[in-house]
Amino acid sequence: MYTLDPKKVPQPDETLDSYIRRLRKDAQISQQHLATMAGIHLQSVGKLERGKTTKLNQKTKTGLARALSIPTEYLEAICSGQPIAEIENYKFCPQCWTPGTEPDSAWTLYRAKYCLLCGSKLRNHCTSCGETLTSFKHKFCPHCGTSYQEKPKKRK
Repeated sequence: MYTLDPKKVPQPDETLDSYIRRLRKDAQISQQHLATMAGIHLQSVGKLERGKTTKLNQKTKTGLARALSIPTEYLEAICSGQPIAEIENYKFCPQCWTPGTEPDSAWTLYRAKYCLLCGSKLRNHCTSCGETLTSFKHKFCPHCGTSYQEKPKKRK
């Protein structure tokens, strides 16, 4: 898990090449060192930083994310042109989450669809009124009063 540094978040109009260059220079590492840490070719890092590459395969994304200590979602967001605000979601497991507490970090990843603990579909809204969850501090929906947590299903 990453301790997210606000300086590592992509800026709204930042391109992939300037983002990679900025993070590499902030970390005070050479292109060669970044390539080695990411498990990619030095030429690939050069092409990235010159703006010749705008799409990343999964191996490159994973390697760069690990080498630069950032979530892969940041690289995916900058490649797709999505703002980070759309990537970071308030989602929870209606079975496992204890309302009023911080959620499992795996639930908030934008690609997460199901709970890794129980398999339930993750939610980001109230089942009663449909309003989107805006904070994990509440146990009940502030719009209709319905509890966010579902009662566990009884096994037969």
